[in-house]
Amino acid sequence: MANTPFGFSNSDDDGDDAARRDPSRGSGGGENPFAAFGGGAQGFDPAALGQMFTQMGQMLSGMGQGGSQSGPVNYDLAAKLARQQMGTTAPVREGSRTAIRDSAHLAEQWLNEATILPAGAARTEAWTPQEWLDRTLDTWKRLCDPVAEQISGMWTSALPPEAQQMMGPMIGMLGSMGGMAFGSQLGQALGQLSKEVLTSTDIGLPLGPADTAALLPEAVAAFAEGTELPEREVLVFLAAREAAHHRLYSHVPWLRQRVLATVEEYARGIRMDFGAIEEAARGIDPSALTDPSQLEKILQQGTFEPQTTPEQKAALERLEVLLALVEGWVDTVVAAALGERIPGAMALAETMRRRRASGGPAEQTFATLVGLELRPRKVREAAELWRRLTDGAGIEGRDGVWAHPDLLPSAADLDDDAAFVDRIVGGDTGTFDDPIAQLEEFERRRAKETAQEQDSDDDDRRDGPESGPAPV
Repeated sequence: MANTPFGFSNSDDDGDDAARRDPSRGSGGGENPFAAFGGGAQGFDPAALGQMFTQMGQMLSGMGQGGSQSGPVNYDLAAKLARQQMGTTAPVREGSRTAIRDSAHLAEQWLNEATILPAGAARTEAWTPQEWLDRTLDTWKRLCDPVAEQISGMWTSALPPEAQQMMGPMIGMLGSMGGMAFGSQLGQALGQLSKEVLTSTDIGLPLGPADTAALLPEAVAAFAEGTELPEREVLVFLAAREAAHHRLYSHVPWLRQRVLATVEEYARGIRMDFGAIEEAARGIDPSALTDPSQLEKILQQGTFEPQTTPEQKAALERLEVLLALVEGWVDTVVAAALGERIPGAMALAETMRRRRASGGPAEQTFATLVGLELRPRKVREAAELWRRLTDGAGIEGRDGVWAHPDLLPSAADLDDDAAFVDRIVGGDTGTFDDPIAQLEEFERRRAKETAQEQDSDDDDRRDGPESGPAPV
């Protein structure tokens, strides 16, 4: 095992000599894994562990806000903290609901001329921040669970079997602590995000129900004030972006799953520095577990943060490119649909780009969730690629690229969009790894070769009498 697991070391000292020099060591090679938790010369001290469990129970009981936890993330705690951060918000007025529905209807009509993908949302609603949290929490669970499960499972997988048996209750307690820590972090992020997001797809993902588009009137009004443009124009522009996202995610069936699968690939690459965790464990005072503020300091020291691996970097690059392609396509389609109809469309598009560049809600959320920050350069270059592809291949050629994930541009294509456009315009789909297409191409070539052989035989038979008697 490359990394030293929690509570153990790879000491080269002789066990007996080490025990004499340091009574916290056992008689075997290596340190007593429970020295930090009250173990003495005789090894594990059940009384000390029991005392720590009592202290931990008192701490959890005193917090009283965590609720039940059945997974790697305490979502009850996350939702509670998010609602506390939101505060009280007024319900959406009927006038705002009507304005949002009318804007969405108009945007859908204009989008029909800019893309071959049909409408993807059956309804458009107006949400409060609390409604946004309630309607998107299930998707957040799908995004967060793979990362949290991987981190939580590493505590058990890295320990030897005997240590797993002895530390079974402790591992469960550490899992609860990790779930609370992750839930607390997620709750704070969602609470802040709920007051900033403009639509259900503002971070580039379809967080809400598949058939429901949504705008948040309170955040939209605040955003419109900063643009100095008529709120009606802003509303139609944002409704068009929301509708475009839903068209893409509804009619490209593999897209949603590909995004979630990439997050899972990232999670599988997570590794922990167990040597650093071991060092931190030696200095933990069990009495600190009764003080939530001290526990929070321990968890925030950075020791328990995952280490970046090559597998993670590759997954993050794929996720970054995929989300940039989504945002770039939406930018291009919305610009084509509204450019000549909404005077402030170009200014609003630039405002959205600046919002990304300054680290808006999308970047902050993904940085909190998976350590990903969308680079504005990628989004801008993706939009330029889609624009050039529209000019070269038309709307059908551009949207047809979404037919299969292997046809999508890569990170290298974003850096050299001209070559990608030339391939698509020229009909080069060599990267489309379709076994059926390959079989059909093989059969077509085989039929052509057979026909050529037949023609050659016919020519030989016709030339036979003139060249002499046929061979016997």
